[in-house]
Amino acid sequence: MTPSGSDTPPTRTLADEQAVVEQLAEVWGRLEVVGADLGEEQWKAPTEVPGWTVQDNLTHLTDIEARLLDLPRPDHTVAPGLAHVKNDAGVNNELFVDARRSWSGADALAEFREVTGRRLAVLRALDLDGFGAESWTPMGPGTVRDLLPFRAFDSWVHEQDVRRALGLPGWCTGPAAEASMDRIVGTIGYVVGKQVAPPDGTTVVVTTTAPLARTVVVTVAGGRAVTGGPMPDAPTVRITAPGEVWARIACGRGDVAAELAAGTFGFTGDADLGRRIVERLNFLF
Repeated sequence: MTPSGSDTPPTRTLADEQAVVEQLAEVWGRLEVVGADLGEEQWKAPTEVPGWTVQDNLTHLTDIEARLLDLPRPDHTVAPGLAHVKNDAGVNNELFVDARRSWSGADALAEFREVTGRRLAVLRALDLDGFGAESWTPMGPGTVRDLLPFRAFDSWVHEQDVRRALGLPGWCTGPAAEASMDRIVGTIGYVVGKQVAPPDGTTVVVTTTAPLARTVVVTVAGGRAVTGGPMPDAPTVRITAPGEVWARIACGRGDVAAELAAGTFGFTGDADLGRRIVERLNFLF
């Protein structure tokens, strides 16, 4: 609710919109810095994204921004039978990535730099009407304003994929990381209410530790999970985990069974319920 009691969301200013653009610039700039020092073996190193190397993650980001610039896509056919390509959407994502697999990492980086530079120039020139213009989004038709947080999130997640594969952890702080974590923990109500569906009266408290520290309270009432509200004295289960691990598992990376076996996730109260919630965190794959 706004202070006036209306359900109308607060008016966004041009500075608000451009702040999201700068999240993209922040992540893309870091990827350029990381890529500048990589050898070919590092570019071709596998990541936790099934079937994708470090280079593939980068060219995927190039592909999305090139499409948004209406640049022509490669005249290329993805070979059938790739184990990590599950559906038509997967084929569509794979087309550009697969077409660049024979490239050197340096060439892939140069194209990424050129395409994202053009995209930033377009976005930085927008006025408020431009941010309100119609646009494709992963959730269906929307506006440029709707799309950009998705792009910042996707870019940050793939930056982390690259960093883990290269043994270069970092940048779990800052505007892009914080906004991405907000999106990730924002799915916990869906996980609890729809995926796990415990009985009414269930309360869940999730606490992630720094970096990406968050505390979220979930209460199940009327068959629905509601986030927010007061901290219960004795929640049905309290789940704790490092924020980076929570984000990784929620984004479909890593091995949730291995993390549970290692005790990375802590449970106070109904540990079985806590484990079932963690096992269903993945909302991307």
